[in-house]
Amino acid sequence: MSGAFGKCYDPNGTRFGVPTYPWRYAPDGLATRRQLRARGLRPGGQPIAAQVLRPRYRRGPLVAYLYRVDRAKPVRPMTPAKRAALAKANRARRTCPACRADAGYVIPTSLGMCVPCAYPEEQRTA
Repeated sequence: MSGAFGKCYDPNGTRFGVPTYPWRYAPDGLATRRQLRARGLRPGGQPIAAQVLRPRYRRGPLVAYLYRVDRAKPVRPMTPAKRAALAKANRARRTCPACRADAGYVIPTSLGMCVPCAYPEEQRTA
């Protein structure tokens, strides 16, 4: 067993308090939030069943929490109110606060305004 594999393998949960497996070695029947979402499921309030660790060089390991697939619940359907709220939020992300125009793209937070307003000297044509 390699050193990295051995540090991440704790199926009884004695070292980390929760069963721990190396990256890509989780047993069947467990999935991350993203994997559940891809199947149209959500954790549904269940506790973390296990975790996977991916060791990294000179930094702490990456951790992904696992949930039981058999106890997962279906994703709640999108309601008209939630759909309207998301549309309003996305429209606000595209609206320039300086010229109040729809930029047609999400305005970068680094600029804080659309590109023509941020760089007016470059928009002049000769």
